[in-house]
Amino acid sequence: MKGSAPAPAPLPDAQPPADELTLKVTARPRPGRWLAVLAALFFATWLAYTIIVNPNLHWDVVVDYQFDDRILKGLWVTVQLTLISMAVGIAIGVLIAVMQLSESPVLRLIASAYTWFFRGTPLLVQLIFWFNLALLFPVIGIGVPFDGPKLVEWQTNAVITGFVAALLGLSINEGAYMAEIVRAGIQSVDPGQREAGQSIGMSNRRILTRVVLPQAMRVIIPPFGNQFISMLKTTSLVSVIAGSDLMTVSQHLYLANFEVIALLMVASIWYLVLTTLASIAQHFIERHYHPGATPVRRRVLTNLVPGRTGKGATA
Repeated sequence: MKGSAPAPAPLPDAQPPADELTLKVTARPRPGRWLAVLAALFFATWLAYTIIVNPNLHWDVVVDYQFDDRILKGLWVTVQLTLISMAVGIAIGVLIAVMQLSESPVLRLIASAYTWFFRGTPLLVQLIFWFNLALLFPVIGIGVPFDGPKLVEWQTNAVITGFVAALLGLSINEGAYMAEIVRAGIQSVDPGQREAGQSIGMSNRRILTRVVLPQAMRVIIPPFGNQFISMLKTTSLVSVIAGSDLMTVSQHLYLANFEVIALLMVASIWYLVLTTLASIAQHFIERHYHPGATPVRRRVLTNLVPGRTGKGATA
């Protein structure tokens, strides 16, 4: 109708409450996972009970020898072997890794031959070789190469003791593995980082120590931690050359009192303590170089509790 007022505009639809906009996600039931958890707990409980109540496992002997002075001395030797061998192995590994990435084909060939040989031969063979070095070189010394005069000489058997042979075998073998770990870490860094360092006049050594290696640590630390833990257990091979480590002492004790299982339990408990401490240290070092990583407690809860999902959980 002419002159009539315009029809009022329709009112906008009323917005639903905020609660109705929230998407509620419910985890899908996983009865199979619950059954697997219950079965695993039952088996672990049964196994622990069987071991604890077994009359043939003399726990009184385990308790008596756990803090025995001889065991503790062997434990200290194991710690020394691990720390020194890893330190020397890291130094060798960094050097060999740099040689592998060198532009010189001669350096690359030497580095590749080193890793090929020491990764390709068993560590046990290498330990026995170093312990019997006197059969090949009865006398070692410092002097002019190629049969020239010697300035200083020593009897090989007096120098290459069981401990020294263990250090040589473990360190040189570990250097071959650390070389591959360090090489992979260096190659994971963007080449542009090196080019940026060169553009401002940094030397190659300074670029490696100040630019490349700090960024490569995220890749190096996890396998390095695994190698350290493996080294703690690998030192038990030193017992074949009487290296005075924890396993050697345990063997000497059970050969005297015939408590084989009890003394092996003593050694196993100490190895578990050492590897646990190393695992905790590895976690904090990884978190230092990768602060955005999911905390261990949250990962454990996410992995163990069926159907649980949490913020920061990684795939």
